[in-house]
Amino acid sequence: MTIRVLLADDQALIRAGYRQILEVEDDIEVVGEAVDGREAVDLARRTRADVVLMDVRMPGTDGIEATRRIAADEDLAGVRILVLTTFENDDNVLLALRAGASGFLGKNFAPQELIDAVRTVAAGDALLSAQATRELISHVRDRQHEDVPTPAAAFGLLTDREREVAVLAAHGLSNDAIAERLFVSPLTAKTHVNHAMAKLGARDRAQLVVLAYQNGLVRPGDVLPPLK
Repeated sequence: MTIRVLLADDQALIRAGYRQILEVEDDIEVVGEAVDGREAVDLARRTRADVVLMDVRMPGTDGIEATRRIAADEDLAGVRILVLTTFENDDNVLLALRAGASGFLGKNFAPQELIDAVRTVAAGDALLSAQATRELISHVRDRQHEDVPTPAAAFGLLTDREREVAVLAAHGLSNDAIAERLFVSPLTAKTHVNHAMAKLGARDRAQLVVLAYQNGLVRPGDVLPPLK
């Protein structure tokens, strides 16, 4: 299956670089380029892209608002958005994830990292590596009050296993890593994660992580015990 990618960045040189990296892959096709958020939304509808590489800072409609519009459009439910960021503007990272982005990638990536990121997001997984999750945790921690918020009522709907996988996902573990820790299959781990997201109203894994930290299911500074 070919992954259809839309590039959204106001700098032509950057778009050209992304295109050059991606189009050498047999399973990836760049189907459009947008210079701002408004055009990104329009092209997402017209091209039926699978993945949008979204810059945050663009003139007019920025990447966060464009992400929100795409995520809110039921006709674009299958479109995944990968936000490209330097991690320096933490407020924008959080806003993008809340708006519906499937993950974020630092702009100092190697070419193979971009290719892998596109494939990961296209497969329906969130791009939240351990490093990226640590960045996200740091951003959330710096903006929390000293008191840990009471978990939202929706978290009470989770089974013990769903709560457990939500915690592991919030620590940046992949489905394979969760499966290894819980002695279940990767498919079972993914099913539990999906159930947790559905009950919490999270669009994807990225939003699940944000909700877990913002509602006190996981606290900044928590560490997982080593595998036995």
